[in-house]
Amino acid sequence: MALVESRVMSAADSRPSSTFAFERVRSTTQALCDPLEIEDFVAQSMPDASPAKWHLAHTSWFFEQFILKSHVRDYRSPNPQYEYLFNSYYQGVGPMHERPQRGLLTRPSVAEVMAYRAHVDAQMCELLEERGDDAQIEALTLLGMNHEQQHQELLLTDIKHLFSCNPLRPAYRAVRERTDPSALTPMRFYTFDGGIESIGASGTSFVFDNELPRHKVLLEPFALANRLVTNSEYAEFIRDGGYQRAEVWLSDGWTLINKESWTRPFYWSESLDSEFTLNGMQPLDPAAPVCHLSYYEADAFARWAGARLPSEAEWEIAAAQMPVRGNLLETDVLHPRAAEDGAAHDESQPRQLFGDVDRTRAI
Repeated sequence: MALVESRVMSAADSRPSSTFAFERVRSTTQALCDPLEIEDFVAQSMPDASPAKWHLAHTSWFFEQFILKSHVRDYRSPNPQYEYLFNSYYQGVGPMHERPQRGLLTRPSVAEVMAYRAHVDAQMCELLEERGDDAQIEALTLLGMNHEQQHQELLLTDIKHLFSCNPLRPAYRAVRERTDPSALTPMRFYTFDGGIESIGASGTSFVFDNELPRHKVLLEPFALANRLVTNSEYAEFIRDGGYQRAEVWLSDGWTLINKESWTRPFYWSESLDSEFTLNGMQPLDPAAPVCHLSYYEADAFARWAGARLPSEAEWEIAAAQMPVRGNLLETDVLHPRAAEDGAAHDESQPRQLFGDVDRTRAI
């Protein structure tokens, strides 16, 4: 999840810090839409994606539905039909417009959705300034902000897929920094003793319910790679006939790649030397992490390489003591970066555990 740093309140400002945090998250979502043209807000590139306009409306609906309607006396929505249009999967709230049909919602217009966001923001800020210390309001607002940060990631992934479907291969934004291809960090493995370990969220920080309850698991000794699998390593797998070798694939995966005619990662060119990014088509960085793989592709690569994918528990134990350093909104790169070299990284710890892509290699 992309975390957005809350604005620090100055001594001269008496508004609650929760108001600043709320405004920061909400303004970040809209800022992510600044590079878009009006036509980009409505299109839906596949049933599993959502238009940018829908993300803007749904995240507003969330605050309206779960906070404003319950905690603001006589609250009135700008349009009661939004409850149906912008519900996603909350069955307990009521029926919703079908997800694959969201791209057909040319109305409400983008301007109306932006006005809806402004209405919700004004009502929320007023509520937070008056009752921001209410424990229930505070908890629901924190949930809503984390929910919206999830949609910030979804917004970018959906825009990327939408633009990739266009023969013009438009860029979401121009490249902000051009660098030479990265140096490849040699792969090595860190060993872990295993044993009875506790996993799941702990402490007082915000967590989603699927991170609970904290519980014990039994782990066999294992080893985890010091970095993610790179583009050059995955290209070697392809050139070695990886997509033609049934013995390295799970049965369902082998059926799928043949049915769909998969021969390479989703956004790679046929020549294997470039990939589509939010900056448009770019040369493939050999040392950068390979991304946009299905579980089946990652599993096949690991088997081909004589390794396996780590379990959730193994990853969590390895990552538990690592500092959380992201690479999405935190660095404004919006694409995985190559592992840091030894001079910039503690060689006694794995790297790239947060903010790029999932771990794909363990033994």
